[in-house]
Amino acid sequence: MSGTIDVHGRPKRVLLLASNPAVSSTTGWPVGFWWAELTHPYWEFVEAGYEVTVASPDGGALQADSWSDPSDESGYSAHDLLSRGFIASPEHAALVQDTPSLASLDVDAFDAVFLVGGQAPMFTFRHDSRVKELVGGFLADGKVAAVVCHATCVLLDATLPDGELVVAGRTWTGFANSEERYADDYVGTRIQPFWIDDEARVMTGTNFIVHERFRPHAVRHGNLVTGQQQYSGAAAARLVIDALGR
Repeated sequence: MSGTIDVHGRPKRVLLLASNPAVSSTTGWPVGFWWAELTHPYWEFVEAGYEVTVASPDGGALQADSWSDPSDESGYSAHDLLSRGFIASPEHAALVQDTPSLASLDVDAFDAVFLVGGQAPMFTFRHDSRVKELVGGFLADGKVAAVVCHATCVLLDATLPDGELVVAGRTWTGFANSEERYADDYVGTRIQPFWIDDEARVMTGTNFIVHERFRPHAVRHGNLVTGQQQYSGAAAARLVIDALGR
């Protein structure tokens, strides 16, 4: 693995933050992180020579959304060979079986934070001040903060330490209404308690944009990087790498 060394002589370090398991208040289903939004960025960062730490707000074992598992009987993510290989590797699978908590980490030691999406962030990250302060703090310090898919719900009201919204004056993206409709139709029920696209478009002083349904789409505005959905994780990671350098 080629090393990406900073001015202090160490590899760049990325904190990959995934949600702890939760239960959806709308469907009653167990929900968690989305495999592709963890494995694809992880691969991009490791290939760039970065050190990656997979963590969660509370620490402990994580649970992925079942439909994001390539082996799930639904076949929804059967095409995701990268996640299939990650899960099959004991070394890599162990990264989500006992994650460190935010409180146990020196977050100042990281050059970037990357928030993994999935269904759980809508019920966990959304109201977690620790996660919002983490994003705001990284941006205020001139570090890179990346947020993808449903994790972008934190950007609806996350602020910088001075109280300004982190998306004020910025262009960003997140899970689109067209994708929410597709998902609801696919399962035959309303899945999410609210739609990020709807909430973002009534905000003032910010520019929320989306691309075609389930097409890779990531946006960088300054040191904030956002990705639209599960097919955008690698694209968002590459923008983080562009920002940090190799």
